[in-house]
Amino acid sequence: MIDLGQYFQIHIDAVSIGLVAHVTIEAITIIRVMTRPHREPASRVAWVTIIAAVPFLGVLLYVLFGETNIGRRRMERMKQVIKRLPAMPEINPEESRNALANVPIRYQHLFRMGESINGFEAIGGNSGTLMQDSNSAVDSMVADIDRATDHVHLLFYIWLPDNNGLKMVEALKRAAKRGVTCRAMADDLGSRTIIRSAHWKEMQEAGVHLSRALPIGNLMLRALRGRIDLRNHRKILVIDGTVTYCGSQNCADPEFRVKPKYAPWVDAVIRLEGPVVRQNQELFVADWMAGTDDDLTDLLDRPLPNTGPGFAAQVIGTGPTVRDSAMPEVFETLFHTARRKLTISTPYYVPNESMQQALCAAAWRGVETTIILPANNDSRIVGGASRSYYAGLLEAGVRIHEYTGGLLHTKSVTLDDEVTLIGSANMDRRSFDLNYENNILFHDSQLTADVFARQRVYIERSNEITAQQVAEWSLPRRLWTNVLATLGPIL
Repeated sequence: MIDLGQYFQIHIDAVSIGLVAHVTIEAITIIRVMTRPHREPASRVAWVTIIAAVPFLGVLLYVLFGETNIGRRRMERMKQVIKRLPAMPEINPEESRNALANVPIRYQHLFRMGESINGFEAIGGNSGTLMQDSNSAVDSMVADIDRATDHVHLLFYIWLPDNNGLKMVEALKRAAKRGVTCRAMADDLGSRTIIRSAHWKEMQEAGVHLSRALPIGNLMLRALRGRIDLRNHRKILVIDGTVTYCGSQNCADPEFRVKPKYAPWVDAVIRLEGPVVRQNQELFVADWMAGTDDDLTDLLDRPLPNTGPGFAAQVIGTGPTVRDSAMPEVFETLFHTARRKLTISTPYYVPNESMQQALCAAAWRGVETTIILPANNDSRIVGGASRSYYAGLLEAGVRIHEYTGGLLHTKSVTLDDEVTLIGSANMDRRSFDLNYENNILFHDSQLTADVFARQRVYIERSNEITAQQVAEWSLPRRLWTNVLATLGPIL
């Protein structure tokens, strides 16, 4: 006969051992959270809360998503690649290397901030054109690729096999067949549809050199080596080293058929010529060499073409292998610099505390401060978290507009009718800490006026949110947004 007392004792002992093991693992994980460097206090609090509140699952979530870990090998390889890259070649110092001399003193520190991230100086002699819309941007890219004589370098986070995506496929195939060296890189997660399609193989057969950015491979092994959701979010196109594009647009139709409910995707892209092209080229080269055995350093040794007068510009590339908090520091510096007008468009607004304070401070000191966000966000969680910040912004005097013409995907900041930042970086933790991003900062009143005019179009197609509306939100809605705000540091 089974001794029931002994049976229950064995089970009690097993439960006790399991409980002790669980508490020990939780304690070790919490200690890890509290001692991990370069982590904001709000992020520590959020993770400790999750680990303590959700047994077992909280620890698992932290292991998978709690740390900015690209993988030891990837980290080391990227650092070695960056060390190998040559410095920018010398060009006309009057026109370019001394570009800051032509920038008002009140804005020069913005470019010094950017230089502290990548080592890219503000460089003059540039020109740029804001594309009319997403389709015209792709058509312009295709036209430039069709004119290419030496090389085409392309990198997108999302590349879909839709109308615009296939236009790019065919343009690359045509260029490769006429002897142009074409290198195309796509994020392994964001562009998985086209990577797995026949179009990817067709490009390869046509002579296009292809690479998957941050390949995932085996999901279980990848999770052990580094975060799966840490992605290359950049959008870069460089043609012949003389033309580049920068903005928020992926290689896809504005209808964005993978998420048609939120369409159209509304983006802004600038076509640029001048020495700043070389800086975007360097970002691409670094990403390409980190993922392949193809050494492209000779491209960066080539002399820059002679340039005439033009505005000062600077590429700002951020990511997990660049210094911590680089991107929010750029945004905060822009906010603090504004003296008359500050206009922002972003699809995702989940700031850290200092960034929220910087934006409020701009309004408090009398700057005409406006932020434009999508009314219908493709991420319900991020959209809810964004709205948790509305009350504080409105109290400070920030005007909030929710765009109703689709998903506003443009990431742009204009200030004082003179300075613009445009690119791929959102105002959320993913862009702050997890993703590789590329942006361009420039000083030019005319091009800034063009970007601001586009922001005004967004405002005209938006509903302004008032303090009274926010005050009338129901208790469940306020509770929901504030819970999400608590989780904001880990979103």
